[in-house]
Amino acid sequence: MVGVIAADLRRRLTGRRVVVEPLRSDHEPGLLEAAADPQVFAWMPVDMTSARALRAWTTAALHAAEEEREVPFAILSIDDGAVLGSTRFLELRLEHLRAEIGWTWVTRSAWGTGVNVETKLLLLGHAFERVGLRRVEFKTDARNERSRGALQALGAQPEGIFRKHMVLPDGSARDSAYYAVTDDDWPRVRRGLEARLGIPVA
Repeated sequence: MVGVIAADLRRRLTGRRVVVEPLRSDHEPGLLEAAADPQVFAWMPVDMTSARALRAWTTAALHAAEEEREVPFAILSIDDGAVLGSTRFLELRLEHLRAEIGWTWVTRSAWGTGVNVETKLLLLGHAFERVGLRRVEFKTDARNERSRGALQALGAQPEGIFRKHMVLPDGSARDSAYYAVTDDDWPRVRRGLEARLGIPVA
């Protein structure tokens, strides 16, 4: 039997730009400030620009963590500790050594700064090199060209479209585009991410 459990994924990860640490209730004020621009949530099922919506989202995320169904994180600036956004491991199928990275969002001012790139580097490195996962998945709305472009730039491999995969808040159907990185892909993906961040080759 594979011995990986959700707690193995729950670690504080430190990079050059960001710290990715397990989500706590005291992150909420910083998350609310980071969530001020509604464009951040244009392709997400929840708009967290209101305190009420963000609290409901945070409560649900922490409940999922308690039940070991998901592993949510806050993304912090390494310079001043400001909360920049959030991400998580979800859809945990650890008996098959796979999980998904999703619910990722960062404050608008951090777009294009390398925050998301380094966050992915830290999470993927932890998943593959420390925990021993063999596959990490990503999904996004098939219409979200910005997200799909970011996943391809990340080095994740496109694996197809799941048609009518989700029901959106307005009742319409969403097609989801799926991507994945496997442990075989990881050395190449890691080199690409490190190059984008200007990290010298060891």
